[in-house]
Amino acid sequence: MAADVESTLVAQAGPKGPFADFWDSFSENRGAVAGLVLLTLIAGLAIFADFVAPYSPIEQFREFSKAPPVWEDGGTWKFILGTDALGRDMLSRLIHGARVSLFIGMSVMVVSVSIGIVLGLVAAFAGGLVDTLIMRVMDLIIAVPSLVLAILVVAILGPSLTNTIVAVTVVYLPRYVRLVRASALSEIGKDYVVASRTIGVGKLRLMFVTVLPNCLAPLIVQAALGVSDAILEAAALGFLGLGAQPPIPEWGSMLADSREFIRSDPWIVTLPGLAILFTVVSINLMGDGLRDAFDPKLKRS
Repeated sequence: MAADVESTLVAQAGPKGPFADFWDSFSENRGAVAGLVLLTLIAGLAIFADFVAPYSPIEQFREFSKAPPVWEDGGTWKFILGTDALGRDMLSRLIHGARVSLFIGMSVMVVSVSIGIVLGLVAAFAGGLVDTLIMRVMDLIIAVPSLVLAILVVAILGPSLTNTIVAVTVVYLPRYVRLVRASALSEIGKDYVVASRTIGVGKLRLMFVTVLPNCLAPLIVQAALGVSDAILEAAALGFLGLGAQPPIPEWGSMLADSREFIRSDPWIVTLPGLAILFTVVSINLMGDGLRDAFDPKLKRS
């Protein structure tokens, strides 16, 4: 009886929209929802850093150099998370560092996905020599360890925030090219593509309007996970002194500047590391939820 009433109510409610169906699948993964909430909080702090941060990230309070966090002996509510060796407020630098790190991750993702879509579709539709040339270049990039290749690119271009984005984009470009190409090749032989060709649809429209929308699901998941990889790669370059240059408050460079205080003043080096950890974990959890929502085989019953 209860089952009949429930089915009747569902029937009366009508079919769910695509977004509602997606959210139902995504929200079944509680870890993904937690990751989304945490990432939203971090992104909000980054966007409104100028209003949220209590001080400028480069303002120095010499008399409070290496002040401990408020929960440690000697801590003060003036500097909730303490200060670094130059007397700069750690909370303000972490908040502004979120803006820098997320900007790097999003920039790398947008540029890599855009170029990857174009190269992947061209390789899939052109075939022959063009396909071989594009994929061999991608194989060559993959053959070099990612951090080594990023260091090589930055060494050639020079260390800066812009060149960090370029270097990390080059490193992660092949994953998008290969994914788009494989997805497009699986779609080319299907009936709707053959029908579109039969009625005379142009090649560009066929690539970007007909085939590309059906390749977006795995691409979106990979792009979400790629943001966390880009943040880690940029942090590694910053730790080596090849990323964003001082006084830009980038988490990797903050780790490098404070590694000598790991025993005497551990909060200076621990807090940027925790910021990287929480951000990367939240993005990966959200990426798992996207994968479950987009792949029908992984949807929970």
